[in-house]
Amino acid sequence: MATAESTMNSPDIIEIFKRYVVPNYRRFPVVLSRGEGSYVWDAEGNRYLDFFPGWGCNLLGHCPLPVVKAVQEQVATLIHVPNTWYTEAQGRWAQMLSERSFGGQAFFCNSGAEANEAAIKLIRLHAPKGRYKIITFEGGFHGRTLGATTATAQPKYHEGLGPLMAGFVYAPFGDLDAVARLVDDETAGIIVEPIQGEGGVNLPPEGFLQGLRSIANDQGLLLVFDEVQTGCGRTGQYFAYQHFGVTPDAMTLAKSLCGGIAGGALLTTAEIAPSLRPGMHAATFGGNPIAARAGIAALEMIEQEDLLAHTRKLGELFRQRLTDLQAECDLIREVRVLGVMIGIELSIDGTAVVQACMDRKLLVNCTHGTVIRLLPAMNLSEEQLHAGCDILADVLKQQMG
Repeated sequence: MATAESTMNSPDIIEIFKRYVVPNYRRFPVVLSRGEGSYVWDAEGNRYLDFFPGWGCNLLGHCPLPVVKAVQEQVATLIHVPNTWYTEAQGRWAQMLSERSFGGQAFFCNSGAEANEAAIKLIRLHAPKGRYKIITFEGGFHGRTLGATTATAQPKYHEGLGPLMAGFVYAPFGDLDAVARLVDDETAGIIVEPIQGEGGVNLPPEGFLQGLRSIANDQGLLLVFDEVQTGCGRTGQYFAYQHFGVTPDAMTLAKSLCGGIAGGALLTTAEIAPSLRPGMHAATFGGNPIAARAGIAALEMIEQEDLLAHTRKLGELFRQRLTDLQAECDLIREVRVLGVMIGIELSIDGTAVVQACMDRKLLVNCTHGTVIRLLPAMNLSEEQLHAGCDILADVLKQQMG
């Protein structure tokens, strides 16, 4: 039987997937075998510069040493205990997240979709009787469970799944008047990504998030920020809301929360948290000792290596390189950057760009058909940044014909 130490070649591994793994993902014909920092290697030993590590989960790069050491230590001590018991690591982790955000309390789970399901329940449980509707936004993305899929106001994710969960209504991202018109006596809350990620790295129009806060305050609604992609330092602040001077009632986290280990969280205020009362929600593996130790190590690494400041510097370097490229390349319609969250909107389909970059050993992503999305590690070096931008520039210029 093949083991982790086996040296199977890529065709053999891909054949195993064809026979035994549900084909619900479109996979590149590449078998990845090892990662370190912003590099990853395939089974044949080819090295790739990764500007989209772990689909946004590896914000500290592949196998960050402090996280690796914490997990190695913890896995030999205590792997899992149910949440009917206390563990020091989960308590410390909750405290660290609270102190770096708006205070309050944490519910731990395993993914962004789970965190958003918890937020949906929190909104409904906290609302006065008869209020259950939740406003979300076109172009948003909140996960793949049925509730989170319904919250995702993109019809392509709804095909074949109806009837969907009742109670969600959709507004255009950035349109406060539309939000105000949707609020009625049955509205309980608003869920919004402060920066839309899968939707194309769409930054909010000036005053939009502040306007949502005002509407929520005036109408007695909970305002929840989905920071699954923006959180944990990606934007150069710990959380994106800190850029805009708007504090949500709750926020959801996952992806890079644990430095690559699976983990998610819902943070809310101490006043609202009791609405998620015992017996109404749970996550069996949520806040387990391994995830908690990884989450603590990730926060400590960010601070010990001053990575928030480095992220802000990287963001400015990306902005400079890509706006300079835009002046030379007619295919680039717009460049959107905050920290290491980058969207490059093209006038053409981006699929060929992704493939051409991969052929040049650079990994990038295309979302919404025409937006090249980069979510590089916050400890990316300047040398790596320029090397990747050089490849991307060559590829886009070649696409111009």
